[in-house]
Amino acid sequence: MAIKWEGVMPAVTTKFDENDELDLITFEKNINAQLEAGVSGIILGGTLGEASTLTPKEKESLVKKTLEITNGKVPVIINIAEQSTKDAIQVARDAATWGAQGLMLLPPMRYKATDRETVVYLKEIAKSTSLPIMIYNNPVDYKIEISLKMFEDLLAECDNIEAVKESTRDISNVIRLKNKFGDRLKVLCGVDTLALESMVSGADGWVAGLVAAYPEETVAIYKLVKAGDLKEALRVYRWFMPLLELDISPQLVQNIKLAEVATGLGTENVRAPRLQLEGAERKRVLSVIEDAMAKRPTLVDYKSL
Repeated sequence: MAIKWEGVMPAVTTKFDENDELDLITFEKNINAQLEAGVSGIILGGTLGEASTLTPKEKESLVKKTLEITNGKVPVIINIAEQSTKDAIQVARDAATWGAQGLMLLPPMRYKATDRETVVYLKEIAKSTSLPIMIYNNPVDYKIEISLKMFEDLLAECDNIEAVKESTRDISNVIRLKNKFGDRLKVLCGVDTLALESMVSGADGWVAGLVAAYPEETVAIYKLVKAGDLKEALRVYRWFMPLLELDISPQLVQNIKLAEVATGLGTENVRAPRLQLEGAERKRVLSVIEDAMAKRPTLVDYKSL
């Protein structure tokens, strides 16, 4: 399946049951809600998907289950966030075997690689697979920035590097990327609190987090911006902002899973070493969610746009 790298692509949460096993029943309910809302792809095993805690067998199960649920409606993409080039290449090969249709690829984890090391790492993985790739550029959280010069080098040799999840938190970087590469490199916003601004600046899509709990509102904002109805998009986005801010936190997984409980699309269960929120922080997050739920906006018919 060709990937257009546009629209809303949820970085979905991984659902666990009370015994710390995959909860594929709740997972299926959430994926179906995403499809009904009109998302353009499903991204598995990202930060929000608790990638670092998943076993290869669990990743395989998630890919195959998602392919079964989506049934060709949208592409299924899996994240690669490994410690070594060798392991990352193995995940890329496994992903193709499982049936995944694309990859999201982070720079080396834990080790702060040099620019040369980062480029070589990304090239070697890209050249090991025919799957289309979206590079995840998040120097704020992962301490490695992929510059325009590095992208130029990558794109010159790797035709299957097609997109970037742009998470530098510098809105002008969207414009720099589009000025430099045009449609050769699709740009998707990777920071929920900058999504509308990024799309107005030319981003092709949105790799979203709070979409896990609020798929319709997320897709509505994207559709409204692309249709030029900024007034209506801003109305929903302003309501959404306190919730979106829950995504830019070390506890984003716990935060968003609490929001999924509120909308009936998930449970609080996280995998250790993460723990469910408690005390004052739990009360604060619940207050944000409860206030938003009380004011949840009525949406226009965005699907017809």
